[in-house]
Amino acid sequence: MVSSTSYARLFPNLPSFTADVAFLNALGRAGGLCDCGAGDDDEESLGSDAAGWPFFGQYIAHDITADRSAVQAHVDPSRLRNARSPKLNLECLYGDGPVGHPFLFQHTDGAKLLTSPDGHDVQRNAEGTAVIGDPRNDSHVLMSQMHLAFVRAHNAFVDRVRARGTPEADVFETAARELRWHYQSAILGEFLPHLIGAPLVDTLLHEGRRFYVPEGEPFIPLEFADAAYRYGHSQIRHFYTLNGDAVPHKVFPDLVGFHPTPPDLHVEWPRLFDVAGHPPAQRAKKMDGRLVDALISLPDVITGESPEEFHSLAARDLQRGQGVGLPSGEAVAVAMSETPLTAEEVGTAAVGWRGETPLWYYILREADVRGAGDRLGPVGGRIVGEVLLGLLDLDESSVRHAPADWRPSATLTDLLIQG
Repeated sequence: MVSSTSYARLFPNLPSFTADVAFLNALGRAGGLCDCGAGDDDEESLGSDAAGWPFFGQYIAHDITADRSAVQAHVDPSRLRNARSPKLNLECLYGDGPVGHPFLFQHTDGAKLLTSPDGHDVQRNAEGTAVIGDPRNDSHVLMSQMHLAFVRAHNAFVDRVRARGTPEADVFETAARELRWHYQSAILGEFLPHLIGAPLVDTLLHEGRRFYVPEGEPFIPLEFADAAYRYGHSQIRHFYTLNGDAVPHKVFPDLVGFHPTPPDLHVEWPRLFDVAGHPPAQRAKKMDGRLVDALISLPDVITGESPEEFHSLAARDLQRGQGVGLPSGEAVAVAMSETPLTAEEVGTAAVGWRGETPLWYYILREADVRGAGDRLGPVGGRIVGEVLLGLLDLDESSVRHAPADWRPSATLTDLLIQG
């Protein structure tokens, strides 16, 4: 039985991939195939997408998935309860709303979300801990600043709906609905075309979903949460310049969160997203299965005290996939009637491996081989596209069920910048 808050397998009849831990560590550890090493963001390593898109993808992930520490404790995945509802409804922003989570909202204006007193950071307590709907949105500066941008966007919608004469009792829900529909429109019209390609988006919209077709309530597939949707780890650059006064910084440890954001790290979003009238934004790294050194050597504040190999995000992703029993990439490709990558295209023979491929690594190699490092390939793209579109289709309050005459009045960058 899959409940509305469950994780479950998308391909439950496929056998689980298994490999020696030594192989997974050889693949994911420092110096392994997943390590692109230290260095600069040269033209060859960068793709065509603006550098901000994988962080928007991370924000989406926090909206629909829970903290999965229970997986690493070997809990049966079919019994996992997700603290997030499987809806693209900005629950990570609103929590349970002004009544359920009043500490997120202003005392003097209960329809508006709180920020720091100066408005340049998220709300924090006396120790600097973020008081927000999802603490993961404070894991690094780019996430906390994006969360702040959505707070400001909501508050701007509050002003707009009031100006239209909306009754005060309806102001919060009306503003929240407008922001949700704009956010969901950005996912459909901007994010997914960047990530999986406009042709596949059109195919899904016109021909429907083939694999993510829940018989009851929606769920989060493990193949999505623990493999396909971890694509963004390979898109993180070595360095980011956040504003006109900032020097380039690594995500970790330079931009690690969990404390107030200093003024010199406030984000100017046109440096991360392409905005008309501004110079082109920094570009994201290609999706190729290799991670920058900042993610291969995560700081203790992110990993806690752990063995050296678990400081590599790649090793953690590989171990997570095997821990929940994901099938191999090749098995999923065959199940989807796609031509699997060859052993040469995957490249794991370089570390002495002759078997099939962990799904997470396969999807990244597929993006490199079939999508030139800029788009997910047919396996990864269809998993991500079907799940995100399916979550919207199955939510009767989503933009997919909005009145026919409703149209977004702002793009994602409009939302991020307007505050």
